Amino acid sequence: MSTPVLELSGISKRFGAVQALSDVDLRIDAGEVVALLGDNGAGKSTLVKVIAGAHAADGGRILWEGEPVSITRPGDAQRLGIATIYQDLALCDNLDIVANLFLGNEQMRLGTLDEVEMERKARELLDSLSVKIPSLRVPVASLSGGQRQIIAIARALLGEPKVVMLDEPTAALGVAQTAQVLDLIERLRDRGLGVILISHNMADVRAVADRAGVLRLGRNAGDFQVEETSYEEIVAAITGASDNPVARRNERVAASQTGDE
Repeated sequence: MSTPVLELSGISKRFGAVQALSDVDLRIDAGEVVALLGDNGAGKSTLVKVIAGAHAADGGRILWEGEPVSITRPGDAQRLGIATIYQDLALCDNLDIVANLFLGNEQMRLGTLDEVEMERKARELLDSLSVKIPSLRVPVASLSGGQRQIIAIARALLGEPKVVMLDEPTAALGVAQTAQVLDLIERLRDRGLGVILISHNMADVRAVADRAGVLRLGRNAGDFQVEETSYEEIVAAITGASDNPVARRNERVAASQTGDE
């Protein structure tokens, strides 16, 4: 097996009396989409913030391309090559697409903004992602939800990350807009990036994810190859329910095998 681009081992995090994460492991390979699943309170958001540097882990270790690293603040994650797109997207509605893409990283020429060069790079990036937006000079407020999500992802790619984390990227999107975002996630994988997809939408997970890592009550509850795992098995891992179709089927199989002996 190749060396994972990002590997977490034994990650723990406590907030006062609450143990949010306990000995959590997670591996992300280059060119792989890993869905991070779990019910509310499972620890997904805390783990994402540990990876992004918003929270420092209390224990465990993080390997980046096989080498141990310390991530204690967002700048550490960004320097390594980890980009995080949160659900709020952090876009400025009153600015156009080019201004949003280069916000905080504006290109200068002779002491002034190089609008021509920024627009050229913006068009080049969006074209490379097969994103069709007629004008890059329209305010972001005029874009659809799917287009806004795509612009937020494209902005993160300007930093040339190796791992991209997407927090509920299709939440509140329609069918067509969801398809746009899922297509882009597949293109990120095709470019060799590792993608962490946080989602409650199992249809989206089954459409684009290679593996699903499940958290329950702050602990690992399963690591599944999506194509080889049924919907019921993943849901059972998320809920911890013993009374579910998978458990009942396994009991029937075991009972039939016992009867045959």
